[in-house]
Amino acid sequence: MLLSHGEIESFVDQTGFNETRVFNRLNRLIQTYWEEQRSGTPVDYKTPFELLDELELDSGLGEQNWNELFTWVEKYLKFAVKTGHPRFVNRMWSAANLPSIVGEIVSAISNTSACTYESAPVSTLIEKFMINEMLDLVGFSGGEGQMTTGSSNANMIAMMAARDKVNLEIKQKGLSQHPQLYAFVGAESHYSMDKAAAILGIGTDHLLKVPLNENGEMDTARLQGEIEQTERNGGIPFFVGATAGTTVRGAYDSLPALIELQKNHPFWLHVDGAWGGSAVLSPYLKKRFLRAIEKVDSFTFDFHKMPGTNLICNILLINKQSGVLRQSCAVGDTSYIFRDESKEEEFNLGTTSLQCGRKVDSLKWFLDWKFYGRDGFALRIERYLQLAGFSERIVEETPELEMVVPRESFNVCFRYKVPLGIPENEFNLQLRTRLHREGIGLIGFGYIGSDLCLRLLITDPGATEESIRSLFRDIVNTGNSLLEAL
Repeated sequence: MLLSHGEIESFVDQTGFNETRVFNRLNRLIQTYWEEQRSGTPVDYKTPFELLDELELDSGLGEQNWNELFTWVEKYLKFAVKTGHPRFVNRMWSAANLPSIVGEIVSAISNTSACTYESAPVSTLIEKFMINEMLDLVGFSGGEGQMTTGSSNANMIAMMAARDKVNLEIKQKGLSQHPQLYAFVGAESHYSMDKAAAILGIGTDHLLKVPLNENGEMDTARLQGEIEQTERNGGIPFFVGATAGTTVRGAYDSLPALIELQKNHPFWLHVDGAWGGSAVLSPYLKKRFLRAIEKVDSFTFDFHKMPGTNLICNILLINKQSGVLRQSCAVGDTSYIFRDESKEEEFNLGTTSLQCGRKVDSLKWFLDWKFYGRDGFALRIERYLQLAGFSERIVEETPELEMVVPRESFNVCFRYKVPLGIPENEFNLQLRTRLHREGIGLIGFGYIGSDLCLRLLITDPGATEESIRSLFRDIVNTGNSLLEAL
């Protein structure tokens, strides 16, 4: 039975809430969580089955009871990982900047799609403004860009643009009648490159993984040999994906060497800076890690990682070309949504995107950018590098610990040293698990070759030398305890 407007208002009042009370209660919960996220343990760990029992997910369906609804919010916050906790060093992000949270809330309450100027006039202009700001920051000229769902998406779009540059007919006719295309990435590139090759029809067998040098960089001489062999076999080397800050080791591929190689082999040079691309925000770090970035064909980096913008917030930039994104992404009959009656087509950003609906992410980055400015972000990223160096020194000075590989940038790859006869990988994985489940700290891990390492990533603006030193003390104490129990 349908309720009248008056009956609906009465129902809301009977549950003890109106909209103002809903927002007030939500605000109190959010504020409490924000204020307490750096205290206690980073997570109240439960096994999946224990957590299912606690949550009781199958209860209370369709009762339209606000008290019941807020019990779900409270449960969510109780068992959520506190990404703002100083012991959360598990991922490439931490708690979001407060200005971007304001942007996230505003974009949620306004609830629109950033696909057309008509539906999102303000966010459209903000996004175009931020794209131009980033093009200028990186040093790209005559280019374009788009905000995407993350660097995985951006890497695929860059590879697609490179494919279409080889021959735009591939977009309509496919690859079956075309010479074989080959892409090249470093051996420790992100797995999104494999996904991109699979989705675009290039094929993962045609994504060639180039060996690395001792610093974790793509070996340019080996790359040149692979490219020349591919050409001799009749293939087309169309794309090289460099990495600015590999996921585990944090290594940067040499852009000047790749640009020099590109002079004799006209491949598209893309830079996946999802993690380490944030160095572009600091003139000092840009010169150190991203020399010649202004000469590559495309570049992506995530604002939600080191800069700290609310998840998800990414940009893909194209150098010295305009219309490339629309050429690759626009397809099919879109006349119902994209019109140029008012000559506003360039403001319909959905035409340059793989998505139809587009979340308003630009407001988050815009508010962060206005609040902190480039200088503020530069200081933050430089501070993270200093703290990474401090962490490396602690490892080197601690008898129980050792670096698995020397630090290349922001990543600290270390492990607990064990006596001969005890499997190093197994022990360190058990150590990481105990740290997590006992609420001591959430630390990442990864493999470099066959060696497992604990991977320390610092993305918390509140991190200090003392908080890092305290974490390492607890790592050592936990490792000692685990070793004694064997």
